[in-house]
Amino acid sequence: MTRMITRSYDNYDAAADVVQDLEDAGISSTDISVVGRDERAKDSNAAEGAGIGAGIGGAAGLLAGIGMLAIPGIGPVVAAGWLASTAAGAVAGAAAGGIVGSFTSAGVDEDEAHYYAETVRRGGTVVSVKAPDEHAATIEGIMDGAAPIDRESRTAQWRQEGWTRFDEKADPYKHPVV
Repeated sequence: MTRMITRSYDNYDAAADVVQDLEDAGISSTDISVVGRDERAKDSNAAEGAGIGAGIGGAAGLLAGIGMLAIPGIGPVVAAGWLASTAAGAVAGAAAGGIVGSFTSAGVDEDEAHYYAETVRRGGTVVSVKAPDEHAATIEGIMDGAAPIDRESRTAQWRQEGWTRFDEKADPYKHPVV
């Protein structure tokens, strides 16, 4: 059986390291997906996106094919893998619900999808892996060992600031996640 393991990280570099570690552990790049904001891509246009994505991605096989999308409510993001395909569909209007719809269509609970979308909006990066049961513990160990964002404390912080859910009509967030 396969399940989805998803974690968010405060910055793209931390997520890229996780992806590299997953690939080094033998996890197929076809099972890994990334979507996030990277400051090196924020002032780029879509035509430059693929080149920037490759430069940002470095040696990781998955990230070498990374591209750039502009997502409503988030702005420019770098993305790779199956989640990038669903996000691209959302941008093109093929998936209902925008980026939240992309996450839910990938099997993420709606509340979690709003959290992950907001994480990306605020400058973070999400890594999601389609994990066969026999690899789940290894994948979780790698992902959790890289200090992912604690969802409960982060959403509690945002709720104190008035956040309730991701709003794709909001302006892209101007401050990095801390």
